[in-house]
Formats: sequence, C-alpha cells, structure tokens
Amino acid sequence: MNFYSNHMMKVLVIGAGNMGLTYAEAIAKSNFLNQGSLMIFDNDRSKLDALRQRGVFDVHDQLGNCLPQADIVFIAVKPYHASQLMQTMKPAMNVDQLVISIMAGVSIDTLKTGLGIPKIVRAMPNLPALVGEGVTSFTAAAGVSKLELLTVQQLLGTTGLSIGLASEREIDASTGISGSGPAYVFYFMQSVMEAASEMGFSKESARSLVAQTFTGAVELFNSADLDPAAWIEKVASKGGTTRAALDSMEDNDVRTLIKTAAYAAFRRAEELGKEFSHA
Repeated sequence: MNFYSNHMMKVLVIGAGNMGLTYAEAIAKSNFLNQGSLMIFDNDRSKLDALRQRGVFDVHDQLGNCLPQADIVFIAVKPYHASQLMQTMKPAMNVDQLVISIMAGVSIDTLKTGLGIPKIVRAMPNLPALVGEGVTSFTAAAGVSKLELLTVQQLLGTTGLSIGLASEREIDASTGISGSGPAYVFYFMQSVMEAASEMGFSKESARSLVAQTFTGAVELFNSADLDPAAWIEKVASKGGTTRAALDSMEDNDVRTLIKTAAYAAFRRAEELGKEFSHA
C-alpha cells in the first residue's frame, strides 16, 4: 500500500449505520480519495438501495467482493457483532491491510487475533461527528507506521478533530470524556430547559435560550486561553444571581457527581474490553 499517494488508496467502510455513514460521507466530501475508491458494505438491503441511488459510494452487499480490494478497512458495527464479523473477514484479509475499528471495548489484541493481521487502529468517535464537529481519539498497534498514522489521522479528522493517544487505557478514558461526553451536555441542557419550562417559558423559548447559551459559552471558551474557572469568575459576581446558582451546585457537590459519572463510563469501557477479550 502506497500511503504517499492517498488518491491511489481504496477505503472500505463496513457498516452503514450512523457513524459508518458519517465517516463515509465525510471522507467522500473531503476529496481525500479518487471517485469510486470509497467502498461501503452493509447487509441491510434497504440501506444499500438508498446508498446506491445517491451514487456517491461503491456499494457492496457481499464482503468477499470488496474486502480484498481495500487498503484501509473501517469497522463501524456494534461491538456485539465483532466476533462473527471477524470470523467472516479473516480468510479474506492480508497483512498489508490496515483496520480502523470504532467498536467500543474491542481491544487491539482481540482484533489482531480475530483478523490475523498486525496493522490495527482503535478509535473512539463521538456523535457531533454527524455535523462535522466530532472528536475522534485513536491509538495504534506497533505494526502501524508513522506515515500510516498520519493517513489515519487525516481520515478520522474529516469529521472534526482527531487526536492520537498513547495507549488503549487512554482510549477507554476518552470514552468517558469525549465519547460519552455529549450526553452529559444534553443531560445538563435538558435539566435547564425543564427549569425554564417550570418558570413559565414556552418549549420553543426554553430551547432557544438554552441552545444559544451553550453555543455562546463554548465560543467564549474557545476565544481565549482561559480555563473554565476564569470564565466563571467573569460571569459570577459576589452576592449576585450567578453566584447563588454556583453556591447551590457546590452545596450539592455537583462537581463530584459529574466526575463520578465520567469515571463510571471509563470503568464500563474497561469492563467491555475484558468481556470481549474473553468472548
């Protein structure tokens, strides 16, 4: 495989669900590959028919027809499909192929053994990839070269930000921070929207107030090299309304509860890894 010439590569995405299709579409829009070099496989005929009508991808319903052609293979299926999928893939794999897996909890060693190849990258995306604002953390087996890693980073970065990490432990940790993180934000948003509703705002007004408040806060945070505590001090004044809210959160130890929740996701990611390694 010649990683110096991206346009000569063929990429196969296995799984046309939310994340698989998101990566396929982002890679296609990026002009990273030549027309027809992006293949997509799924066993859901209705999905495949819709994809064929769009005419963007080289669509396949038989893995044996597309897998041997691929230089890079994205595995974007649910983790419980991992064992059966790897059994199907293994006979058609070759040692030069590189696999990028976004299956939560399925370790590099499990993938190396299951597929019989050395070049494995394990990645953890998050849902904002759907709108090009995702963050994908990744780590690689020792058999993946620096040049190949650069290509991987570019491919994963088509959906937002991609960050290389040193170990699988950090991938599990990133699951608790960025992978699951959007749900924490939505949970907080939902709580504030419910408060707004109880204060008498319409559903539409509550949504607009909360959405723009979060958007504005993130824009502010990104506008200067200040940590969140510094921004809090800019919003809160002694004896004011914001301080009353923050004091209530501190009294209820909300900070510890949020950190505990993130660690719960981290531990569950580690548990999933152990379950799949013994499956």
